Amino acid sequence: MPAESRFIAGARLAVTTFSTLPVRAGRIDRPVAGTAMALAPAVGALLGALLGGVLLLTGTLAPPLVAAGVTVGAAALLTRGLHLDGLADTVDALGSYRRGAAALEIMKKPDVGPFGVVALVVVVLVQAAALAELAGRSWPACLAAVVAATAAGRLGVTVACRRGVPAARPDGLGAMVAGTVGPVAVTVGAVAVALLAVPAVPGRPWQGPLAVAAALAVAVALLTHVVRRLGGITGDVLGATVEVVTTLVYLGVVLSG
Repeated sequence: MPAESRFIAGARLAVTTFSTLPVRAGRIDRPVAGTAMALAPAVGALLGALLGGVLLLTGTLAPPLVAAGVTVGAAALLTRGLHLDGLADTVDALGSYRRGAAALEIMKKPDVGPFGVVALVVVVLVQAAALAELAGRSWPACLAAVVAATAAGRLGVTVACRRGVPAARPDGLGAMVAGTVGPVAVTVGAVAVALLAVPAVPGRPWQGPLAVAAALAVAVALLTHVVRRLGGITGDVLGATVEVVTTLVYLGVVLSG
């Protein structure tokens, strides 16, 4: 398959995997999946631009907290709520203190346990509070922060799919994408997202990139723990990684010191 065709197929798969944007998926195999996971931060940046626009526009019509709530809702709508669902399932599995197949069985259950509920509430509240604060900044800083946080969340998926990280199951999304991303793609994605974060905090060009780096460090630690407990990554783990990294970057860009 020509390199350009593989890139196009990967781009389509990235968009359909990480958003509800009306793009038709093409060929799906591990090489294409690897391209899609490498392009995940670019899709995140696109989603971030849309969400930043929602926050800024709604902020001209409603109080900051209302605008923030609308933006969090829009983020869930644009992703079909899959990442939030993955967060709840992953936290429930880890909170059960079970390992391997027993923990994976918990992730498959359709109900949400108390650990999952608490995780969802905390993530939604922190994101909404951070977005409310960002709504009061200049529009370039606000937009940069939302774009960087959303792109960083998808960069977390790129990191999770790097070579050496196994899948927890022999089938499913995790099996398709695990170990498909090389170190060059991870490095390029990290540098690009860090640059996007530079304007996020007026007067502190270092704070946005530092927030991205810290969030990714937490993601690596979380993934190490997940692999030890579950045996590898799953689609739910990828969703959880998106929400954890996104939330931590939002938190990092609104902290003052």
